[in-house]
Formats: sequence, structure tokens, C-alpha cells
Amino acid sequence: MTQPTSHDSQMEPQVLYRVCYGSSTPTSLQKSLLTIRPAILHAHCRHRVLDRDYPAIIPSPRDSVRGTYVQGLTSRDIFRLDVFEGDEYERRKVKIRLLDVKGNESGEGNVEGKELEVATYVWVAGEEELEDGEWDFGEFRREKMQRWIGGREEYDGIRRTHLELWWRLILATEVDEAVKACDEDPTGGRGAYGSITDKLQSEQEAEAWKSAT
Repeated sequence: MTQPTSHDSQMEPQVLYRVCYGSSTPTSLQKSLLTIRPAILHAHCRHRVLDRDYPAIIPSPRDSVRGTYVQGLTSRDIFRLDVFEGDEYERRKVKIRLLDVKGNESGEGNVEGKELEVATYVWVAGEEELEDGEWDFGEFRREKMQRWIGGREEYDGIRRTHLELWWRLILATEVDEAVKACDEDPTGGRGAYGSITDKLQSEQEAEAWKSAT
């Protein structure tokens, strides 16, 4: 089944691929299953979540959010996206317009095309958890994306840090500091080696085992 479609406000295909396929560099066949096009969602705005890398979109009558329209998602893909977004977001039906021409970051030069009804994830965890300014996609790509798509060097650093923190917990020294540090994940568990990603990986491995038996 490939009917479900989505508006992705984060706009980064590598993150989408990792959620749906378990890898930010999927096979050519996997890539061919999804069609990704630029689109705009009116009457919403996008903010950065406090102390986090990722954005949140909320209703805002005078604003618009440029993102991507994703076609070809299966019900399994939608399930994985639901797990990834978690209870901070709610999947809602919205109307978007495809962009026949994509303008600059401020939207100048956009040429809007066909209107479609799709699903997107809207922030429901409270506006007090959001920064005032617009989430900066360029900054995310330059400075933050690596911890979302993974890399061996970064993984080793994260793993060492977590081991050190948990040893401190076991030894009952600086417990409050250790717990606080473990909670301060700017990806909210959604990064390449976060708790939500581990859950998705376990689900994928269980599916593979079930298929093989």
C-alpha cells in the first residue's frame, strides 16, 4: 500500500530515509519507492524546540512553512514515523501546495502549484517549550545533521560519554549531574544513536527475523 502521503517540515531526505529504512544511505531501489517534492504549508509557522535541534510546527494564520511532499510511504513507514515523532507531535490532515518553482529561504520566487491534502506532524507539547525565532534549516544541515544521520567517529564519542556517565551512576558519585547529562540529548532520542532510534532498529530486526522464519 503506497497511498499515505506526508508533508515533512524538517526537509532532510537522509533523516527520512533513516527512519523508514534504517539507513541514511538507502539502496537505489529503496530511494525509488519515495517521491519527494518541495511544498508549502500555509497558516503554520516553524520554531526550534528549546534545547533541541529539531523544529516544531504550530498553527499561525499569517505564516507559512516550506517543506517537502513525500509520496509512496507505506503503512509501515507511517508507523515508524509515528514512533519517531513521539507524543510531542500529533499527525493531522492539512492542505499544502506543491511548489512548481522553489524560491529562496524567505520564500521569494516561490511558484505554487496543485493543492493536496496530506498528513503532517503538528507540535502539541506546549508553546512554552518553543523558542521565539524561526528554526534555521541551513544551520541544522551545517552543524547538527551529523548526529541525526550517524558516523562512526561520533558514535564512538557518544558511546564513551554514556559509559562514563553510567559508571558514575553506578559508583554513586555526582549522580544528579550524570542523570542531567544523559537527559540533555539535543535530538530528543531521535538521533542516529538515540533511544527512539534504538526502538526502531529493534522493531526492524524483529521484522527481519520473523520474515526469515
